[in-house]
Parts: sequence; structure tokens; C-alpha cells
Amino acid sequence: MAETQSRGRSVLADRDTWWADPIGDSGQDRPHGGRWWIVGLVFLLPFLIPATQYLLQSEFTPLHVLEWLLLCGYGVMYLVFPTMFGRERRTKLLFSLAMLAVGIATVMVPGASSYVLLYATATIAFLLPAAWALIFDVAGMLVAMALLFAVGRLAGSTGDLGSVAGVTAAMFFMSNLIRAIRRLEIANREIGTLAVATERERVARDLHDLLGHSLTTITVKAGLARRVLESSGDIPRAVQEIREVEGLTRSALSDVRATVTEYREVSLPAEIAGARAALRAAEIEADLPHAVDNVRAELRSTFGYVLREAITNVLRHSGASRVKVRLGCGWLEVEDDGTATEVVAGNGLRGLSERLAAVGGTLRTSVRPGGGLAVRAEVPEPEAATAAAPAVRAETAGGLA
Repeated sequence: MAETQSRGRSVLADRDTWWADPIGDSGQDRPHGGRWWIVGLVFLLPFLIPATQYLLQSEFTPLHVLEWLLLCGYGVMYLVFPTMFGRERRTKLLFSLAMLAVGIATVMVPGASSYVLLYATATIAFLLPAAWALIFDVAGMLVAMALLFAVGRLAGSTGDLGSVAGVTAAMFFMSNLIRAIRRLEIANREIGTLAVATERERVARDLHDLLGHSLTTITVKAGLARRVLESSGDIPRAVQEIREVEGLTRSALSDVRATVTEYREVSLPAEIAGARAALRAAEIEADLPHAVDNVRAELRSTFGYVLREAITNVLRHSGASRVKVRLGCGWLEVEDDGTATEVVAGNGLRGLSERLAAVGGTLRTSVRPGGGLAVRAEVPEPEAATAAAPAVRAETAGGLA
């Protein structure tokens, strides 16, 4: 079903691309004015020179002047077609229809070559979306052939019409190749922008998880050392707490550097040991597991982040006196008996939800009866392939007894 839906979306995208305006057709990609006028005039020389010769060698009659003005108007339309880029589709369709009509009328001028229709068909191939360009060009060729047949000039124009069809097809595929390249360039820019945004979110999330826990633990331990000095004057214990604070600051600095360079890996056992020390310093009773062997190896780093953020929230906001942590193969649960009566989703919980979503898991936070929070992270086990083993019947081999 999912494959069918994906294929359907792909077909719709292709159809939209087929009928949509060219990517990058915003006006800035049009040929530069001065250079295009020079190049366009060079392209028009094989068309204007015979037209001028035809006027000079024929009788000077109003009809011939009108024909010459028609030829010049056709050339001017070819020169100004780049100004249509960035216009509304209706304007471009009307301009293309007018240029195609003038091109067909030019073909019907006595002495004019059918090859001049190429200026209109090539212009349309670049100016219009692929589907519209195909419709206009094919219809224009058919109308020109019908009119030439009606005046008895089709047999002598077959070669020129074949050249027009071939060159128009080449221009059609070239224009679509240019559009595809533009789409790829836009997609690459969007991918680069998304990559930068994703990296910023990763660094922000990791720094939040890291610094939030480390600074909270440092604050708790520094407060404990102050209380020890104020109450009992136990210098050795206060010095020990300050040494641990110093170690935490060094470790936090090292983790910040590793996080920025994406080389930091969280260890679940280390997080349990750190949680035990931080809760002890905050005088919170901790019921923590002593081993993580029952947790799937690929989830230990993710659960380490969950435990770190949950313990940080307990130290900051809960007012709890007891915390219980339980682990399973694919789940982790942290409960406290604090005073929380509602769940407030901050940056930390949102970051954890993103981490768990990356491994196919979910995060649930709820208020316990009587107060306190319960945070549960769970990742479903991968579906195990249960292939039935073929039955084997024991027989005497090779007739041996």
C-alpha cells in the first residue's frame, strides 16, 4: 500500500513538473540584454538577408512592404522573447501563440523558406512548460504543413520541415535538461540548508542535555560544600566535594568539545554512576540499577540521554525526596515523589522525543498519583524473522547397518 501511494505521489509530481512553469524562470536567468541582442541578430542573419533581398528584387508594392514588415516583426519577436521570462503563464502563452501565428504567416510569404518556422518553435521550447511547448510546436508544424499543402509547396518544403522538426526536438530536450539541472541545483541548496539546520539542532540539543545536567550537578555539589562548611566545618568533606566539582567542570568542558565535533558518546553505566553521585549530593534517596546488561546495546546511548535529562529535571524542579529508575530490554522508566502536578514539555523533553523518534521509540511523561512525575522511554523490539526449520528424518546411510 505504501509503495502504491509513493508511486502515485511520484506520478503526480512528474505530471506537475510536466505542466509547471520552468524552474528558475524568475527573470534573473534570462539572457543578458546587450549580449543577447548581438547573438540574436547573428541568428537572424540567415533569415533577414534573404528577406531583404526579396524586397529589393521585387516590385515596390504595398503587399511586398507588408510582407517585409511581417518578416521584420517576426524577427523583433524573436529578439524580445527573453523579456517574457518571469511573466505570468497566460502572458507567455499569448506571446507564444502570436509568435507561432506570425511564424506560420512568414512561411507562407512567397520565396520564404519553411526553415524560418524554427525561430518560433525553438523559442516556444524554451519559454513554455514542456507539455505546452509540445502542444504548440506540434500544432504549429501541422498547421504549416496543411497550409503549404494547400498552396502546393509542401513537396518542395519537406527537407526544411524535417530540419525544423529535428532542431526543435533538440531544443525541446535541451530546455528540459536545463530545467532538470536547475531543479537539481535548487534541491542541492535546500539539502545544504536542511543539513545546516539539522546540525544546529543536534548541537543545541546535545549542549542542552550536557550543560543542563553538568551545571545542575555542579550547583548541587557546590551548595553541599557550602552547607558543610557553614554547619559542621568539615574541611576534608568540603574539599572532596570541591574536587568533584572541579572534575565535573573539566569533564563538561571536554564533553562540550566532543559534542561540537560529534565525537561524544554517552555511556549508560556512566550516567547511572553520575546520577547516583548527583542525587546523593542533593540528599535525594536513589533507587538505581546496578547493571545495564539487560538493555539492548544499541539503546544504551539513547537511554543514557534519557536518564541524564530525567535526573536533571528531578534536581531542578521536582522537590523530590526519592527517585526510582528501572531498566528493561527496550525501556527505561524514571519515577520521583516530587510535587509536580502537571507535565510541562520543555526543550529537554522535546529533545528526548526527537532522539527516541530517531530509533523508532516514544517518550511518555505522566503525573503519578499523589504527585511526582513518571518518565518512560520505550523502543519496540525489532521484528524477529521466524523461519521454520525443515524437518530432518534420520535414516540409515548408504545401506550401512
